[in-house]
Amino acid sequence: MSGRPLLNRRLDGLGTTIFAEMSALATATGAINLGQGFPDTDGPESVREAAVRALRDGRGNQYPPGPGIPELRQAIADHQRRFYDLTFDPDTEVLVTAGATEAIAATMLALLEPGDEVIAFEPFYDSYAACIAMAGAKRVPLTLRAPSFRPDLDELRSKITPRTRLLLLNTPHNPTGMVLTADEQSAIAALAVEHDLLVVTDEVYEHLVFDGAAHVPIASLPGMRERTVSISSAGKTFSFTGWKVGWVMANGPLVSAVRTAKQYLTYVSAGPFQYAIAEALRLPDSYFDGFRTDLRRKRDLLGGGLRAAGFEVYQPEGTYFITTDITPFGEKDAYAFCRTLPERCGVVAIPNSVFYDDPDAGRSQVRFTFCKQDDVLHEATTRLQHLSL
Repeated sequence: MSGRPLLNRRLDGLGTTIFAEMSALATATGAINLGQGFPDTDGPESVREAAVRALRDGRGNQYPPGPGIPELRQAIADHQRRFYDLTFDPDTEVLVTAGATEAIAATMLALLEPGDEVIAFEPFYDSYAACIAMAGAKRVPLTLRAPSFRPDLDELRSKITPRTRLLLLNTPHNPTGMVLTADEQSAIAALAVEHDLLVVTDEVYEHLVFDGAAHVPIASLPGMRERTVSISSAGKTFSFTGWKVGWVMANGPLVSAVRTAKQYLTYVSAGPFQYAIAEALRLPDSYFDGFRTDLRRKRDLLGGGLRAAGFEVYQPEGTYFITTDITPFGEKDAYAFCRTLPERCGVVAIPNSVFYDDPDAGRSQVRFTFCKQDDVLHEATTRLQHLSL
C-alpha cells in the first residue's frame, strides 16, 4: 500500500465528532450527560402511537417515495403556512431527508463547487465544516463573540468576495442560543440580494425561542424566497431525535438540485416515522407553546445552578443549550476542562472551542444542554457545586 493517507485530505483534522467522544466519556464514567443535545424523555405519546400504527398497517415498511411521503410533504407545507405565512408546493418545493444533518450535506454537495466560499457563523455545528469540506469549498467564519454573540454585519460585508457562493445561517443558533433579530435578518437579506448569494438556513430550533425573541424565516423577506434553502427537522421540536426526519424547503430548481445529491446519500429513510411526523406537525398550538414554556423553565433551572456553581452564564434566547465561561474558576482551556469534568464532578459538557476555526475565540467556553428531566438537572448542578469547594 502506498504512503498516501487513507482519509480524504478534505476531511483531514475532523476525526470523531466531539458529541461521540463526550457521550462515550459519559458512558464510561457514569457521568450525567449534559453534552450531546438529546432529551432523556420521549415526545408526545400520540406521535409515538402514530409510528406504531404505521408499522402495524404496513405503511412505510418498504421504500417510501424518494422525496418523502405525500402526507409529510403536505404537513410540512401546511406548517410553514400556519406559523410563517410561507407557501411551498409540497410536490416540487419540499424534500424529506434523514434529519437536518443529511439535508445540510446534500445541500452543500449540490450547490457548491471546489473553490467556492461559504460564510458561516462561528462557532458552528461541527457537521457544517465537514459538509463544506466534502464539497471542496472553503468555509469563511463570521465570529460571534461573547457576551451577546450578535453578528457584526460590517464584518460580514467585508468577508464577501467574488468567490462567495452562499451564506450558511443558523438561527436560533447552536451553541450560543443567539436568535437573529428582524433588523439583522433584513440586513443579511439585503447583502444576499446585492451580491446574488444563495442562503442556506438551519432552523431546527425554530420553536425553541424565549423571552420575546421570535423566529422569522429569512425566506419570508423580500428577494429571499428564490435564493433560500430552508432546513428543519422533527427531532428537536418533538423529542424524537433518533427518528432522523428532516426536510428541505426551497423553490423548485433548488430542491431539484438538492434532491439530486440526496438520492445518492440515503435515498430514503424513516418510512413509518414519516407518517408519525406528519401527524406531529399538526398538533395544536398548545403543544408548541407548552413545549417552549417547559424548556424555558428548564433553561432557568440549569442557568441558576450554573451561576451558583461559579460559571459565567450567557443567557440563551433560543435552542436548548447554555454557553458558559470557565475563567471564574481560573481555567482557560475548555477542552481540557471538559475532559476532566466527569472525574471531578460526574458531569459531561461540550467545549465550544471545537466549534471555532479561531482557537482563541471560544477557548474558555463550555456548553451545557438543559433538555433533561428536572431531577437530572438538579443533580448535575449539585455535583457542579464541588468546583467551587
